[in-house]
Amino acid sequence: MEHMLFVLDMIGTVAFALSGAMTAIKKKMDILGVMILGMVTAVGGGMMRDIILGIVPPQAFREPFYAMTALLTSMVMFAFIYFREWKARKKGWQEQAVDDTGKKGYQGVSGQRFAAMLMAADTLGLGVFTVVGVKAAFDTRMEMNYFLPVFLGTITGVGGGLLRDMMAGDRPYIFVKHVYACASILGAFVCAFLWTRAGEESAMIAGAVCVIIMRVLAIGFKWNLPRIDDAKMMQK
Repeated sequence: MEHMLFVLDMIGTVAFALSGAMTAIKKKMDILGVMILGMVTAVGGGMMRDIILGIVPPQAFREPFYAMTALLTSMVMFAFIYFREWKARKKGWQEQAVDDTGKKGYQGVSGQRFAAMLMAADTLGLGVFTVVGVKAAFDTRMEMNYFLPVFLGTITGVGGGLLRDMMAGDRPYIFVKHVYACASILGAFVCAFLWTRAGEESAMIAGAVCVIIMRVLAIGFKWNLPRIDDAKMMQK
């Protein structure tokens, strides 16, 4: 189980570090901003979870390996994009999206491929860290109902992305796009429900898969929660 937890932690750390770094690159931040945003996205949810549980200092400070991994991942992503853009400019390519005729040029950070990579990294990190948060709740050995593991799973899953969006000057993604937090809540509940029924490993795998599937379906079918559209209401 410890080996599996380490693997999940590493997958989630790298995925969320990529998500934060790509967001920073898209916002035209320099390399320091990219590294900081990548690290905060990767360890922010876990820090929130540990503070709620009264674990101080949080794991990110007691075991800096994960923070260092996030920094390294962010640096690699920055270098990859930087030299790719340098190469494109050197060859005289124009940064452009795919047009209506299907002609493809170098798309840069505004292209569809970059957006898809960002979405994939964010979805993978969300699924993994959600179930890691559920495990942290059960590790406390407290008498509990489903609320604590579901709450901690959700906080661990969405906390890093919440900090990322706030630092990037965006509206938090969890409130506006494709049932983001709802996918984490559902996955956390599935994991908590199966914890004593199917075993820890099976529960964590099922919970993470549930989050990822729900996110993919929400993105593909453009599912969103109901909201009040002031503009449409005024037109009526």
